[in-house]
Amino acid sequence: MTVVNERLVSQAILERWCEKFTNCLDLDVAVVGGGPSGMLAAWKLAGRGYKVALFERKLSLGGGMWGGGMTYNFIVVQDAGRRLLDELDVPTRPYGEGYHTADAVTATTTLASKACLAGTQVFNCLSVEDVVLREEGGVKRVAGLVVNSTPVEMTGLHVDPLVVHCRAVIEATGHAVEVLKTLVRKNGVSLNTPCGGIAGEQSMWADKAEADTLENTREIFPGIWVTGMAANASFGSYRMGPIFGGMLLSGEKVAEDIAARLGAH
Repeated sequence: MTVVNERLVSQAILERWCEKFTNCLDLDVAVVGGGPSGMLAAWKLAGRGYKVALFERKLSLGGGMWGGGMTYNFIVVQDAGRRLLDELDVPTRPYGEGYHTADAVTATTTLASKACLAGTQVFNCLSVEDVVLREEGGVKRVAGLVVNSTPVEMTGLHVDPLVVHCRAVIEATGHAVEVLKTLVRKNGVSLNTPCGGIAGEQSMWADKAEADTLENTREIFPGIWVTGMAANASFGSYRMGPIFGGMLLSGEKVAEDIAARLGAH
């Protein structure tokens, strides 16, 4: 049996993490937020050969998907969303006409695993505190992310961040739309929304919210796309609770839109 060398263990972790981060300093796509939409988009884009990294503030991926409804860990999807769960090999059971249930933990862990195995590089406990801006032909665009350690953010320490460059950013931080809020607050830019800013999330209307999630999934400012609940919060639509078909389909749509923009890899 190999003798455990504590120093070697530390060296292995440091070298591998630094190697991973260094390799992600220039990305095709940076996903901010490891909820269902962000993970689905990462899975689809990495599977097409794009260089993708996902940045999650928390220790674990999954967003609100882990807890189902009120910590009762089952989720519901409609027929359209079930197609993606089938593609992920997540078991579902029919419930009524047009609805299907899935174990929330199974769905979350499987989606996270598929995204990673497809090639997505995941950085948990890293917070995105700002974006990188560039100007091309007189038009400003998002060209990267400013990241910092979540413990640094939580303790309020004045520690400078690091930067990654990318060709596209996916804003998947959910209800909080944290990346967009920082972009608008610090730069006074106009977004591709009817009001030119972040309209804000409205109360529960699941049927309307599910349809709007797909409609609102788009490039909202040059270089940055919104998906999932971040899309609805940006455009002033409604929340939908623990029905996840629209969230998954939104992740698929944003991946298709970005792939079309970036071109064949």
